[in-house]
Amino acid sequence: MDKIKKAGSVLYKIYFGVGIFSIALMTCCVIFAVVARYCFGFSHKALEEFITTVFAFSTFWGIGICFIENEHVTIDSIFAMFPRWLKIGASVFNFLVTIVVLCVMVKFGAAYAIKFGSQISSGMEIPYIYMYGIIPVGCALGVVCALIKFCQFLCGLTSYERGRISAEKEV
Repeated sequence: MDKIKKAGSVLYKIYFGVGIFSIALMTCCVIFAVVARYCFGFSHKALEEFITTVFAFSTFWGIGICFIENEHVTIDSIFAMFPRWLKIGASVFNFLVTIVVLCVMVKFGAAYAIKFGSQISSGMEIPYIYMYGIIPVGCALGVVCALIKFCQFLCGLTSYERGRISAEKEV
């Protein structure tokens, strides 16, 4: 079990590192593009298209990171007022809806990338498959991360119930 946790930790660090690198790269490119445009009157369409592509990449790549870090959307102040059974039900519902939506995004994102991926971009002059391909890839990684967190959630429920039952037996 420790080897699995260690491997998961290494994979997460790589996954997170790629996300951080993409944000840093995008930031540097934006700063360069703004300085070049406003100080030197130079604007390059390939750089603008690259910035947009890296932005889309970081957005879809970050879906899984949000799940791992529990940074997805819930209104904590309202959710905290729910009784335990309603919190569990709402969490299960949220996980299931999110997984289904991400699976739909994988399916239709892949179809879109395949259908329009052979076209050549005007700025970087590369096939759009490299730009559109992040949609199904990022959503598939999001599904994996959501499933991992869902399994952890369910395992936490069973360990809570075992602890509650053993505490009742002691009393």
